[in-house]
Amino acid sequence: MKKVGLIDTGIANFGSINSVLSRFGYRGERILNASQLDDYSKLILPGVGKFDAAMQVLNKGSFSNDLKKYLDSGDVNILGICLGMQLMCNKSEEGKLTGLKLIDADVVNMKTISAKKLRYPHMGWNHINIEKENKILNFNKEYRFYFVHSYCVKPKDKTIQIASCNYGDLFCAAFQKNNIYGVQFHPERSHKFGLELFENFLNL
Repeated sequence: MKKVGLIDTGIANFGSINSVLSRFGYRGERILNASQLDDYSKLILPGVGKFDAAMQVLNKGSFSNDLKKYLDSGDVNILGICLGMQLMCNKSEEGKLTGLKLIDADVVNMKTISAKKLRYPHMGWNHINIEKENKILNFNKEYRFYFVHSYCVKPKDKTIQIASCNYGDLFCAAFQKNNIYGVQFHPERSHKFGLELFENFLNL
């Protein structure tokens, strides 16, 4: 069975992700330190919890720096999910710690992107708009994904945004920069749409 590295941030829904991976003949294995990275060509950075708490785990030892160096090699693809996507950014309004800085973007509170009075977190199913060709989402297809979040990514370079979603206003639902992918929704909870995304990612 093929392996996928699941980066441990202290709190993550590994069970749900592993259930999906097993459908495609993969097994997710927890990555607790940088010495394990070389064993994987596919990495997933899952996300539930708080920004600073997750970054404290990632900053232990030299893991954050070693992860960035490993990704720079270009021989591996990584997918950030929900908070995992946000951890790839420079910083977040949710916390005080610096993010991984894998992409040039900040994370902002959803309340600041719209003047409309909406419920937060943004929770439930929502459609996304595919904005450019990419390898994990079909440009000519309609998708609905399951969201649970109060913060969203605001890329400084709009060319990396591959999909958007509307909740009061448009926000970044997915991005890609070379071998780095991030999605704000939870594909592991999004039935057939999520299965397709995982399959596409695993086939990169």
